[in-house]
Amino acid sequence: MTELEGSKTLENLKEAFAGESQANRKYLAFAKQADAEGFPQAAKLFRAAGAAETVHAHAHLRAMDGVGSTEHNLREAISGETHEFKNMYPGMIAGAKDEGFKKAERSFDYANQVEEIHAALYERALGALGQDVEPVDYYVCPVCGNTFEGEQTDPCPICRTIASRFFKVE
Repeated sequence: MTELEGSKTLENLKEAFAGESQANRKYLAFAKQADAEGFPQAAKLFRAAGAAETVHAHAHLRAMDGVGSTEHNLREAISGETHEFKNMYPGMIAGAKDEGFKKAERSFDYANQVEEIHAALYERALGALGQDVEPVDYYVCPVCGNTFEGEQTDPCPICRTIASRFFKVE
């Protein structure tokens, strides 16, 4: 990123990356809703557009030299997750609570708790980098996003969702 540092182009790439990333997530949520309402063609279109937004986001990230070695990327992920659970979400939780927005408060709280778990998982992966490790499957709670190593039988400790609802990440 050194040649782009301080440039308007870098700021534009960051803005475009954020916008494309958000569009991808939004379109996937829209696809899920269209499927639930029985509109498979609209759902397919949302998924296709979401995939295209991912292509755009990845291109912008590469243009920023935003992908490094796996070690670098793990350190970057640890830093980002740690910032979120230590600095970003606590203020958001407090603000939503002060304003009486329970759904937002719960959403922020769930994310905050899970970001700390993600940081720990990335730390563990960084410590094991280059070592011969036993492969592990990851499972995600569909309500709060809690991420587990290996299949679970107990309810989610964050939101109490039953383990049979967790999905395996391929």
